[in-house]
Amino acid sequence: MKKTTLAIIVPCYNEELCITSTIERLLEVMQMLNAKGKISETSYIYFVDDGSTDKTWEIISRYNKQTHHVKGTRFVRNYGNQKALLAGLEGVRKIGCDCVVSIDADLQQDEMAIEKFIDEFHNGAQIVSGIRNDRKTDGFIKKITALMFYKTMNILGAKIPVNHSDYRLVSKKALDIMEQFDERSLFLRGFFNELGLKTAYVKFDVKQRFAGKSKFNFITLTKLALDGITSYSIRPLRLIAILGFLMGFFGLVVGIETVIEKIYFNNSPNGWATAVILLCIFGGLQIFCLGIIGEYVGQVFREVKGRPRYIKEEELE
Repeated sequence: MKKTTLAIIVPCYNEELCITSTIERLLEVMQMLNAKGKISETSYIYFVDDGSTDKTWEIISRYNKQTHHVKGTRFVRNYGNQKALLAGLEGVRKIGCDCVVSIDADLQQDEMAIEKFIDEFHNGAQIVSGIRNDRKTDGFIKKITALMFYKTMNILGAKIPVNHSDYRLVSKKALDIMEQFDERSLFLRGFFNELGLKTAYVKFDVKQRFAGKSKFNFITLTKLALDGITSYSIRPLRLIAILGFLMGFFGLVVGIETVIEKIYFNNSPNGWATAVILLCIFGGLQIFCLGIIGEYVGQVFREVKGRPRYIKEEELE
């Protein structure tokens, strides 16, 4: 029976403090899986340097000269984690593989769970999503914002499992399907969960980061959420339509009530304070709704221009 060719994608940005340990550890994992007969000798790691300004690419290049198991590509500038993942998926599809696992460069995600991913793939799963057991390694603020992220994404239509990031395995079949989607802002967490292919889930523990700092913060998570929602759901636009109807209906009721009081009870409308408060509330809602519409218009604007998702500076095969 033909052994599985596994590709491991590692997006990285200014990770010189941990990239050497990451390469060594992933090579050990691949060697272990090969010894067990679960993957082939042709398996490899594919690094995507997202425009690093430190020695990250220099270290990757050095290992590429030492072993054919290390490959990669480098962007001309920083495009963001999602673009790096996309480049990795497209890169390994071109090189060739049976399945691919994406994992963060700091290896906070338990790399030993890759074996469970492979087992699920051999059992017929086309997509295997990694689900972290808990968020003990996160601070209080990050726990709250992460919970809000997943809840908001699911309420507004971008269905993703809670505590699933981008630690997943996808098959070559899923990669071939992805190739048919040429949109600029492809939200991978939502995309792979909506394909309808057989999906399995693997739980794993998250370790403390042993070097460097995480590149994810509240701003990047907010941008990721906005891109995901506007890419995969028009539900916010429908909510705006419903909100507009309710605001109009409320205004009609208040108007009728005012006319009745004036005609039958000779009462003047309520004071200016009430009018100012209502004006501020409705004015704020209108600006908020315009902001949501603006996000959708921005997505259309980026798609219509048809600019490349990323530009490569160098590639190692």
